[in-house]
Amino acid sequence: MTTVAEQPDVARADGPRAARSRSDRMGIYLLLLPSLLPIVVLSVFPLLRGMYLGFTDARAGRHVEISFTGLANYRELLSDDLFWNSFKIGLIWALGVTVLQFLLALGLALLLNQQLRFRGIARVLAVVPWAMPPVVVGILWKLVYHPDAGLLNEFFHRLGADGLRTNWLGDFSTALPAVIIVGVWAGLPQTTVVLLAGLQGVPRELHEAAAVDGASTWHRFRNVTLPAIAPVIVAITSLDFIWNFNSFGLVYVLTAGGPGGKTMLPMLFAYEEAFRYGNYGYAAALGNVMVLIIVALLAVYLRRRLREAN
Repeated sequence: MTTVAEQPDVARADGPRAARSRSDRMGIYLLLLPSLLPIVVLSVFPLLRGMYLGFTDARAGRHVEISFTGLANYRELLSDDLFWNSFKIGLIWALGVTVLQFLLALGLALLLNQQLRFRGIARVLAVVPWAMPPVVVGILWKLVYHPDAGLLNEFFHRLGADGLRTNWLGDFSTALPAVIIVGVWAGLPQTTVVLLAGLQGVPRELHEAAAVDGASTWHRFRNVTLPAIAPVIVAITSLDFIWNFNSFGLVYVLTAGGPGGKTMLPMLFAYEEAFRYGNYGYAAALGNVMVLIIVALLAVYLRRRLREAN
């Protein structure tokens, strides 16, 4: 039993311990400062600055006065048919690329999960597009789609199917599908790797037990494999959709939003407003709307993940 006389000694002992704890926390903060400072300067400050500009009439030029306009940019955005058209194209692009990426990546992951000869080499080759920068991917595929000297049109010419030759990136009806194909090819490796990791986590005993019970390959895939990797599927498709909806570099290199705005994604539209027309305030408002959309998508994804975890 602690006596009253002993209590001051306990208090004196807790004092240095609390001081050391505060000193340790300060040391941790000082160690984190070099890594946090670039994030604040290069990410947080530009983000806050862009959010502020969305409520102003900022324009390109030197010594241009900036006035606070409130929600004027957002009211203009709501009635801007070009923005809503780019938003629709962005949804088609993101959904098309995400769905095709998932289907092809699932088939490729199932194949690479088998005991095949040269499987290691095949896995390395499958991730090659992932290692290439989007600008390089865009330039390579632009050469493939070239109307005169492109590999695709040359292939049709050698087959004697000259009627199928076209300007793939310059035709209104083929530009968006052609760009979607490139997006699928560029993003396929990361989806494949994630799904392959999920497949390797499925216990083999489950498949063996189902096979003993007489289940066919299709039934084992539908009733064993898919439920086991369902959390992985939800995670990678959600992130793929967010990444694709937020994409910019690949489509900019391929078409720069053309022809006639047929591949004008929302990020490209904001870029054009800012750096072609100099409407910094309006472009910042577009960026703010895109940030809100992405945050909403992330919130839905995280809420679902937390619900599954509980």
